[in-house]
Amino acid sequence: MKTIGVFDSGVGGLSVLQALLSELPGARFVYAADSAHAPYGERTAQDVSELTHRVAAVLRAQHGIDALVVACNTATAHAIDALRLQYPDMPIVGVEPALKPAAALSQTGHIGVLATRGTLGSARFARLRDKLMAASPRPLQFHCQPCDGLADAIERHDQPAVQALCERYVNEVTHKAGGPNAIDTLVLGCTHYPFAMHELSRLCGPDVSLVDTGVAVARRTREVLDAEPPQPSSLTEPLLLTTGDPAALTRAAHRWLGLKGEAQRLAPASPRAVH
Repeated sequence: MKTIGVFDSGVGGLSVLQALLSELPGARFVYAADSAHAPYGERTAQDVSELTHRVAAVLRAQHGIDALVVACNTATAHAIDALRLQYPDMPIVGVEPALKPAAALSQTGHIGVLATRGTLGSARFARLRDKLMAASPRPLQFHCQPCDGLADAIERHDQPAVQALCERYVNEVTHKAGGPNAIDTLVLGCTHYPFAMHELSRLCGPDVSLVDTGVAVARRTREVLDAEPPQPSSLTEPLLLTTGDPAALTRAAHRWLGLKGEAQRLAPASPRAVH
C-alpha cells in the first residue's frame, strides 16, 4: 500500500484529497495542514518555500511517505522545483491554476482567474499563462483577480465573510473583463475555493463554467505512481495532521468530506532538518 502525503497551507487541500480518495482508494493518505501559518498566498516566496520544506521533511521522516502531493497553488509556485531537487527519488505532484482546461472549455477566449496574490505574482504562473496565449490559435485573455482574505475566510468557515468576498471578487474580475457576461469560464486558482463553489456559481450564473484542479491532480498522481485504475474498495481513513488547531481541521474534514477521524498535531521539523 502506497503512502501519499497531501500538503496544503490549511484546509483547502481537502478538495484535492477528496479527488485522490476516489482515484486511489487503495492508498494510505497523510494530510498535513500548515494552518498555523496560513494563508500562504499573502506571504513572501521565501517564507512559503521554507514552510513547505519543513512540512515535507516531517512527512518524509516521520510518516514514510512514498509520494507527495503539494495541494496548494502558492506552495507549488514557490517551492516545488526545490522540493524535487531535494527528494529526487520521491514523486512530487503539484497543483496550478487550471488555465489549460479552461482555455479548451471557453467559447469566447475570455477567462477569469481567481487566485491568491502569491500565485498570480509567481514566475511559474506567468510562464503557464504566456505559453498558453502564445500557442493558442485564437486570442485568449486571462482576467486575473487576487482574492486577499478569501482563503482565510474559508479556512475559518466564516460564511458571511466568504459570501461578501466572493461577491466582491466576482464583481472585480468581471469588471476587468469588460462587465457582466464578459467571461464564460472562471478558474478557481486556489484549492480552498472549491469549498465556496456554491456561492461562486450563484454569483456567476449558469452561463459561466467553473474549473478547478482536483480531479486532474488525482489522475496525475495515479499515473505517476503507475497505480491501477480505481476499483471498488473499502477506504482507509486518512491521517489528518495540522500545525494549527486539530479541532478546526477535524470539523472541516467532517463537514466537507464526511470523514470520521480526529486530526492530530503535526510535530514540527527543526530548521536544521530542512536542507
